[in-house]
Amino acid sequence: MAPAADREGYWGTPTSTLEWCEENYAVSYYIAEFWNTVSNLIFILPPIYGAIQTYKDGLEKRYLAAYLCLTAVGLGSWCFHMTLKYEMQLLDELPMIYSCCVFVYCLYECFKYKNTVNYALLFLLITYSVVVSIVYLDLKEPVFHQIMYGTLVSIIVLRSVYIVLWVYPWLRGLGYTSLTVFLMGFFLWNVDNIFCDKLRALREKLPPVVGAVTQFHAWWHILTGLGSYLHILLSLYTRTLFLKHRPKVKFVFGIWPVLLVEPPKNL
Repeated sequence: MAPAADREGYWGTPTSTLEWCEENYAVSYYIAEFWNTVSNLIFILPPIYGAIQTYKDGLEKRYLAAYLCLTAVGLGSWCFHMTLKYEMQLLDELPMIYSCCVFVYCLYECFKYKNTVNYALLFLLITYSVVVSIVYLDLKEPVFHQIMYGTLVSIIVLRSVYIVLWVYPWLRGLGYTSLTVFLMGFFLWNVDNIFCDKLRALREKLPPVVGAVTQFHAWWHILTGLGSYLHILLSLYTRTLFLKHRPKVKFVFGIWPVLLVEPPKNL
């Protein structure tokens, strides 16, 4: 690891409209923001496992899409932070909108009969995605994207709170954990933005490995990746309960939560 400072690297001059607090090419000549890149593994690997399990359990395709959309966010974010190129930035930011739209559809369709399609909601979410994409490509204003993303997250939170307060209260632990972890990530995202100069100065005085702990945008990835994954578990748990399945949360290696779903018992 090199001393904390921006330097030239394999991908050349950044063209993205955003750069984060991590020092460019401080760890690897081939990765612009090393910690912001590798922290995306939490978006990529666990959702792939979840998608495979969802397919094996024969569950609805929209939950397969939810897991794969989360993986797409991780892959796009990996490419963005690795290169700091504008095109890769879009691969990160636009899938954030699309994945949240999938989450909204799943969550608001939890209490519908199987094999039904809410065409009105589907049309609304597709229209939202298209309009946001077109406007963002024209404006190239990150704040616009953040507001549109925040709007979708707020809708998801409100629906989740409704479910754990009035429908399935025993899911409060899972719901509140998902929300708390996500909000912790959002808090650290703001700390990273507001106190960047102080964080960079601090890292110059710390051993490289210790300084890596202060890469709060990487922590944003880890915490929001976990929070989003837990949200899918909450949504899928709610849906399978409604369909009279027997869902159970189990922990792989005693650490990572996964949802195993058994079919309804024959009466």
